[in-house]
Amino acid sequence: MKNSCILLVLIVLVSCQKTIPKHESVNNIYKADILKVVEEVSKLERLIKSNTATAALQQQFLQAHSSYKQVEIISEYYFPAVAKAINGPALAEFEENDKKTLPAEGFQVIEEFIFPEYNAKLKAELLTEMGILSANLKRLVKVSQTNEFTDAHVFDAMRLEVFRVITLGITGFDSPIAQQSIPEAQAALESIEKYYKIYAANSQDASLQQVLTTLEVGKRYLKDNSSFNSFDRAFFIRKIANPLSIGLHKTQVSLKIPFLKETRGLRTSAKTLFDANAFDIEAFSAFPDYETTSDKIALGKLLFNDPVLSGDNSRACASCHHSEKAFTDGLEKAISLDGKSLVKRNTPTLTHIAFQRVFFYDSRVNYLEDQAVAVIKNENEMHGSLVQSVLALKNKVSYVTRFQKAFPNKEIDEFGIKNALASYIRSLSKYDAKFDAYMRGDEKFDWNEVAGFNLFAGKAKCATCHFIPLTNGTVPPSFMKSESEVLGVPNHYKKLDTDLGKFDLTKAEIHRNSFKTPTLRNVELTAPYMHNGVFKSLEEVIDFYNDGGGNGLGFNLPNQTLPEDKLNLTDLEKKQLIAFMRTLTDKKYSL
Repeated sequence: MKNSCILLVLIVLVSCQKTIPKHESVNNIYKADILKVVEEVSKLERLIKSNTATAALQQQFLQAHSSYKQVEIISEYYFPAVAKAINGPALAEFEENDKKTLPAEGFQVIEEFIFPEYNAKLKAELLTEMGILSANLKRLVKVSQTNEFTDAHVFDAMRLEVFRVITLGITGFDSPIAQQSIPEAQAALESIEKYYKIYAANSQDASLQQVLTTLEVGKRYLKDNSSFNSFDRAFFIRKIANPLSIGLHKTQVSLKIPFLKETRGLRTSAKTLFDANAFDIEAFSAFPDYETTSDKIALGKLLFNDPVLSGDNSRACASCHHSEKAFTDGLEKAISLDGKSLVKRNTPTLTHIAFQRVFFYDSRVNYLEDQAVAVIKNENEMHGSLVQSVLALKNKVSYVTRFQKAFPNKEIDEFGIKNALASYIRSLSKYDAKFDAYMRGDEKFDWNEVAGFNLFAGKAKCATCHFIPLTNGTVPPSFMKSESEVLGVPNHYKKLDTDLGKFDLTKAEIHRNSFKTPTLRNVELTAPYMHNGVFKSLEEVIDFYNDGGGNGLGFNLPNQTLPEDKLNLTDLEKKQLIAFMRTLTDKKYSL
């Protein structure tokens, strides 16, 4: 009788286990892993309190951070605000709605206390930060209790984690001092593997099993090649990460799990970060009325090249944005409309700017339509009026016809002008450079180009601000925010440039001398560089970064976001970096 009861219990348990939805199994693993993070952080706190030696503290920190990497896949997906408090950059942030500057917190702040050497005199401050981290982990535990999963969300999260490894993981974004990004990428793959196995269990589908093989190869490669500076990111992305995200996509289709119907900057159906249509340009424009069409593009191109929009009919947008120079002008600063003075800042490229969330060097507008209006109205640039432009265009039959085609059932109006201009500029954002073809497996790099990419995404730290693959400051993998940085750019007198950048807009001290991170697409064509055009060549730009930015030059910039430590790039490495950056040139310019 006793054995029969035991057998009955086992049968019931097995039966119940089979009825648990797969996404619920994922949720259970996730919640259990959060408790492991809490435990590892508690161990670290106890070691700090007991005055443990630096080596042991560092080891436990790495263990705790690695344990967080096991839950990152879900915490970043469902609870980005809490995740940022736990593992965001060690930089203060300005809340524009509340006009408050919030201090940085979390693992990356604590990392700066412990690496490269722990200073016991800062124990009290470190314990304060540990308390904040523990409180945020408790928040994560709490909010995770009521989280609702679906299989579609799980697969979406798994592919986004692959993209996070590519863009923020192996580049060193969240392990800037300890430089343990490669081993931690292994932990991230392990988390994907745990969740994926739930869906692949008992399946005889060879394609499902291939994903597990790719994960195993990836983990082994990361383990065997753990040196940050020598890690071959080009190989890892092309041969492991891209096949992995493609495999996850294929499995989702095979299991008939739907893709989320959300409008996002990075499409929910993207197989890799480097697909030709991975990014949805309409998601960056935000409003249905802004939708880009071929007729709007054609109209916008005409308006872009027509001086009718300027106050005195003497200047067009194309006067300062030359197509052959990737829509820059080759000048430090353009000449003002009066023909005597100069405008405030360097003329930026218009190519590939559509995949950004803010515009102008000081990030003062959020949409391309508003950027167009700001330039037209600026008294030093075009000194025009949209009201007057509407009247002028209504008197031109050719424009009346084109507007009716682009905007059916509407008269020429201010919205039509700015939307047509923005549509044309959006059409200049097509990722078809040699770099894109290489990442898709359609073209080869030579040895210097491969080495240059690995420097860009590794030792030279370029990709921690110019994020792959857009190479601008729009933060992956959500691509919802575009960042600005304090670099300490000098003027021609080798003093800190007096332009205060974003500070003029927000009055936040952390934004003093802060400028938007621009795209590096077509960068070989867009000299001179920086907001003031101070650097004439890419060689000069690289030397500036290599020396540690403004603080490396001796400026006193307490809010500099660029690491001031020297990069120690060799002459060959500098040349290789430039070789890679040249692969970012659109094919129409490189033919």
